[in-house]
Parts: sequence; structure tokens; C-alpha cells
Amino acid sequence: MSQEDPGKDSNSIEIKDEKNPKAEEYKGKANIHFNKKEYDKAIEWYTEAIKLDSDNAVYYANRSLAHLRQESYGYALQDAISAVKADPIYIKGYYRRAAAHMSLGKFKQALSDFEYVAKRRPQDKDAQMKFKECQKIINKQKFERAIATEKKEMSLAQMYRDLDGISIEEDYTGPKLENEKVTVKFMLELMEFYKAEKKLHRKYAYKILCDVDEYFRKQPSLVDIRVPPSQKFTICGDIHGQFFDLMNIFKINGLPSESNPYLFNGDFVDRGSFSIECIFTLFGFKLLYPDHFFLARGNHESVTMNQMYGFTGEVVAKYSSTMSDMFTQVYNWLPLCHCINDRVLVMHGGLFSQDNVSLDDLRKIERNRQPPDEGLMCELLWSDPQPQMGRGPSKRGVGIQFGPDVTEAFCQFNNLDYVVRSHEVKHLGYEEAHNGKCITVFSAPNYCDTMGNMGAFITIKGDDLKPKFTTYEAVPHPNVKPMAYANSLLNLLM
Repeated sequence: MSQEDPGKDSNSIEIKDEKNPKAEEYKGKANIHFNKKEYDKAIEWYTEAIKLDSDNAVYYANRSLAHLRQESYGYALQDAISAVKADPIYIKGYYRRAAAHMSLGKFKQALSDFEYVAKRRPQDKDAQMKFKECQKIINKQKFERAIATEKKEMSLAQMYRDLDGISIEEDYTGPKLENEKVTVKFMLELMEFYKAEKKLHRKYAYKILCDVDEYFRKQPSLVDIRVPPSQKFTICGDIHGQFFDLMNIFKINGLPSESNPYLFNGDFVDRGSFSIECIFTLFGFKLLYPDHFFLARGNHESVTMNQMYGFTGEVVAKYSSTMSDMFTQVYNWLPLCHCINDRVLVMHGGLFSQDNVSLDDLRKIERNRQPPDEGLMCELLWSDPQPQMGRGPSKRGVGIQFGPDVTEAFCQFNNLDYVVRSHEVKHLGYEEAHNGKCITVFSAPNYCDTMGNMGAFITIKGDDLKPKFTTYEAVPHPNVKPMAYANSLLNLLM
């Protein structure tokens, strides 16, 4: 493949280049690791190649793609920029930069790169298609923002008053709400129905969304949880649409109940192709046990992420665009974090770019919106820990990275024992960092059917709050690949 060929292989690593023989050897080793999905090792070898030949655009572009596969979008963008700078006519560099911008929801910047490629290659149908698809996304977002402004304060029940008129077909054999309420019987039937790959009737789905919207809009941005001394409490991380792994958590740890409470810490949807099944199961348990089942917003409970990574496409395929709009409103009202017994703070992402942030500051966040690009709400959803002291720019391009000293100072300022967050794949499903004061839990095993990681959840008791970790492997699921409903443009780029 020549450096100028953007076509259908724009999402592959570059193989051929004849500059520095040793650098080429390193690139060859990196490519082998990349093709084995060993992205950490691939990045190490691409980095060694760059040290020997820092003007080679191919090395930067290949490393950019490896970072994209690891969801380190900030690093991917930096490498794509370096590729374009090293060789301004290297078309694949522009594709990498577009992919990084799209992954960050920066569609206007992505459009600029697509426009450049389309003008350079007017006869390339693939380049023209990507430019037009990106333009469509931008136009759709403009329309959706206008509609959202008009409806921001209305509840779903107010917006969709005609839902009571939806009839239930005679051949529907699935679970039914009793007196328009979720019951234990309904939840048991719903989970079995989903295991059989069947779909909850839209009338009941709409009703659940209206009810959970009504509940969440009354909740604070930081929810306080009380766990009695002898009671077990379970914290789960990302599940990302992996419904059958969610069912495995309940098999291992017991179904939610008043005596077996849970907190799911964001990123319920996207990537995995059973997101509908996951979210209605979680919302159902929230309505059934409102004081013993808790849900926090993750960075993927947002319009941009849902449009790119599959949830919006799945909702439209299984139900309707109307329901997709309803989910957007519900997600805007999800709490941002939880504090257990005044001693453990649980949020999806991490800590902050400023010192002395108090729990009261978090309680005061106005959350009924799409996640911003900076500030406390953004950092709660996007930030990551780092091993070195201090703060640094995010590898994701959003939020920050924070060190052990930042975590220690935050816990001391707020009289906390430790913080729990999710947001990152960990090989064992969890990680204790920052002298045990920053714990990551990730509950989607073999993430995207490719990462080979374990899943994990945390259990604590209300008396000492000492974390206990349970790990598990992925279970089989129906033959539907992850990202089956994702934006086709993103799939073409990555």
C-alpha cells in the first residue's frame, strides 16, 4: 500500500517504508503485536521506532491507531497531529486525526480533515462518503440541540402523554407491568425474556423510562448511601452492553434486593450490542428497589458517545428514534456520584484539576445537560489516575490525570477513606492504586470480545468498608458482535 492510498484500508496499520532499517525492524515488531491486539507492546515498539526516526509519519499514524484501540483518544490525536506535521501529504495522517476527533465528539474538526482528503482525492468514493457522513452527523446534532433546548424542563410523562394509548398485541407473551408498576415477578420474567433474545413491549419500555425519569430528576447530583454495619453492599463498574455478563454478576453475587443492594457506576451502554437489555434491567431494579439499587452516570451516558458507539443505533433498531430521545433526557438526570457512609466516594471517572473540591461542591453541580468539556462534571466522568505525583493532561483528551498526592489531599480534605472509580479496563477487573486510596473496578470481562480482561465487582460491609474483590471471566453470548450498531463511519476509521 502506498502512503497516498486512503481507501478502504484507512483503518489499517502501514507496513511499507524504506528509511531507517533498525526503525523498520522495530515497526515490524510493533505491527506483530498490533495484529495480536497487544496494543501496549505495539505502542512500546512504535515509540522505539520514533526515537530512531522522528520524522516518519507512518510510525506516528500506526501508534495513533494503537492508542485509538485503547481508547486513549488524547494520545491518538497527538500522534495524528505529529503524522500530519511530519508529512503534510500523508493522507492516512488526516484519517487518524479525524478518527481521534470523532472519538472525542469533535465532529467539526473531523469534518475539516475529511474535507481536505475529499478535495485531494475527488475521485475517491470512500473519501467522499466519509466527508458526507460526517456532515450529516453535524447537521443532525444541530437539530437535536434545538429540540433539546425547547424540552429541557419537561418530564417525559409530560412530553409523551399519548403513550397510554399504545395497544398490546394479542400475541405478546412477555412480561407485563402490574398496575403499571415494576414487581419482582416482572423483573424475573424480564431477565429470562432477554436471555431468550426477545424484546420487551414498547408500551412497558416507555413506561419504565417515564417513571425512572420522574425519579431521577428529584435526586441530588451526589447521592448519600447508608450501609448498616452488618450489611453487604456491592459496587460494579462498566458493563457496556454485556447483558449476559451482567446476568453472571447476579448469578455469582445474588439478585438485587433490599438485603443485597448494588451500585452500578456508569457506562451501562455502548460497545456491547445488548445495551437495551442491560439498561432496562438496571432501570427496572432501580424502580423496584429505589433505596437499595443505585445508578451513576458515566461518560457513555451522553448523546455523542451513544451516537458513535452503538447505543443510539441499537435503540432505533429495536424500538424507535423517539425512545432514543427519551434515553437522552433520562441520562441527563442520572446522579454523578455517590458517597457511602460519609467515607467512600464513588464516581465514574475521577478527581479534579483544582484543589479543595468539597462534597458540597459536587452536590451543587447542575447536571441536567450533556457533559461539558471542562469543570467538575466533566472530570467526574472522564478523569483517570496516574502513578506520578501531581496532575497531567488526559490520555483521553478530556478531563485530567491525577496522582497519589491529589487523591491523598482530596480524601483528607473531605474526611474520606478512599475513592472508587471505573472507566478503565483492568486486566484483573480491578486495581488498587495511590496507596489503596484510589480503586478502579471494571465489570465487563473480555471487553468488546477482544481485550481478554477479567471482570470484577467490589463488596464491602457497612462497619469497616474494607473492599473485597470478586473476579470472573466472560460468559458466552449470542452471536452478535460488539459495536454491531455503532456508527458506520467510526467503524470505517478504526
